[in-house]
Amino acid sequence: METDTIAAISTPPGEGGIAIIRVSGPEAIPIADQIYHGKNNLENVPTHTVQYGHIVHPQTKERIDEVLVTVMRSPRTFTREDVVEISCHGGMIPVQATLEALLLSGARLAEPGEFTKRAFLNGRIDLSQAEAVIDLIRSKTNQAAKVAIQQAEGRLSRMIRRLRHDIVETLAHLAVNVDYPEYDAEELTSQYLVQRCESILKEIDQLLQTARQGKILREGIATVIVGRPNVGKSSLMNTLTQENKAIVTEIPGTTRDVIEEYVNVRGIPLRLLDTAGIRETEDVVERIGVERSREALAQADLVLLVLNYAEPLTDDDRKLLRLLQGYTKVVIVNKVDLPRRLDLEEVQSLIGETPLITTSIKEEKGIDQLEEAIARLFYLGKMEMTDQTYVSNTRHIHLLTQAKKSVQEVLNGIESGMPLDMVEIDLKNAWQYLGEVIGEAVAEDLIDQIFSQFCLGK
Repeated sequence: METDTIAAISTPPGEGGIAIIRVSGPEAIPIADQIYHGKNNLENVPTHTVQYGHIVHPQTKERIDEVLVTVMRSPRTFTREDVVEISCHGGMIPVQATLEALLLSGARLAEPGEFTKRAFLNGRIDLSQAEAVIDLIRSKTNQAAKVAIQQAEGRLSRMIRRLRHDIVETLAHLAVNVDYPEYDAEELTSQYLVQRCESILKEIDQLLQTARQGKILREGIATVIVGRPNVGKSSLMNTLTQENKAIVTEIPGTTRDVIEEYVNVRGIPLRLLDTAGIRETEDVVERIGVERSREALAQADLVLLVLNYAEPLTDDDRKLLRLLQGYTKVVIVNKVDLPRRLDLEEVQSLIGETPLITTSIKEEKGIDQLEEAIARLFYLGKMEMTDQTYVSNTRHIHLLTQAKKSVQEVLNGIESGMPLDMVEIDLKNAWQYLGEVIGEAVAEDLIDQIFSQFCLGK
C-alpha cells in the first residue's frame, strides 16, 4: 500500500464548464483543508458531502477560484483511501493554480493510472477490472462500452475465480491420492480428474469463443483504403467519418501520409487509414507516402480497394489486385455518376467472391451498401450482453489460451498413463495462468506496464 498523498487533474485539458482535480491518500483531507476556505473545515464535515468555498494560495492567501469540494473518507472510495475532488472552473489557469497549490501543501503529482493502480493494490478491484477501466475510456461503440462495463463490474473476474476454485478442489482431491494412495483407487481418481478437466476446458473454450468479437470491439478493425491516386480514397474517408479529415483535389498524389480516424460502422469500430495512392512515382515525398501505404497494408485486417468507374482498368490497378490476394477486402467502384469506361465483368472475374460495391461518393450513393458489406464480413452475431462474458483483452486471451493448453496436457497425460503427480504440474500451471488474468499471480513490472497506459488523473 502506498503511504503518500497524490493529486492530478482528472478532466481533459482546455476550456470547459468545470474541471476536476482529484486527491487521494492518508493526508488528502488535511492537505485540501490547507487551501480551502469555506464555512466548515473539511476535516470536520461528514463523508460523501459537497462543500462550497474558495481555493486560496497556501502562501500568499490570494483567492484562486470558487469551487465545490467533495470529501470521501476511506474505505468507501475508488482507491479505498481518503479522497477529495475539487470542482473548479474549467479554464487552464484556475485548474493549474489549484493543482500547484495542492502540491505546495504536500501532495505529490500522480503518475499515469496511479489512482486506479491504488484501487487494485488496496483490493477494491482486480487487474482485469482495472484494465476494463481503460477499455471503457477508449471504447468507440456502445457495444464496446457495454463489454467494458461488464468487465469493470467483475463479470470476467467472477468466472475466472470460479474456474480457479474448481482447479483447487481438483488439486486437493489429487493430492489425497498422491500422498495416501492406500485410501483411494488411482483409476477412480483418474476418472474424476478427466470429468473435472473436461468441464474446466469447456468453460475456458466458451470464453475464448468470444475473443474474436471482443477483440474487434476493443481494438477496432484496422481498415486501409487503397487505390491509385485520384480515385476517391480521401473522399471515402471524409464520407465515412463525416468530417473533412483528408484533402480532396483533382490533383493526383495529394495525400502524402497515412491519415487515421475511428469510425463506427453498424456497431463495428473501424480504425480507418487513408493512404497515399500506390503507384510508381519519381516524386521523392510521394514515394515515401507510397511506402508508408504499403507498411499500413501489411497490418490491415480489412482493405477497401477503390477503383475508378470512369477509367479502364490500368496496370497499377491489376498490380494492386494481385498484391491484395489473400486479404479480407471490399472492392469499391467509385464515380458511377460519370460515363462508364471500366469493364465490371473483368473486375469481378479478377476478385472472385470478394464483395464489389458501386458508389458515387460525390453524391453519397452506395455508402449504405458498403457499410452492409463490411458488417457481413465481420458479423458479430447478436451479442447478448445480459448473460454472456466477453474476452476482449489480448493479454487475457493469451493467458486463457495457455491455461487451456495446460488443462489439455492433463487430459493427454492421463490418456497416455502418466503418473498423477506428473499431471498435477500442468493443472497447477493452468491455475497460475488464470491467476495472472485477475492479478493474483503477476509480476510487479507487468502491473507497472499496464497502469502506465492510463491517462493522468485516472
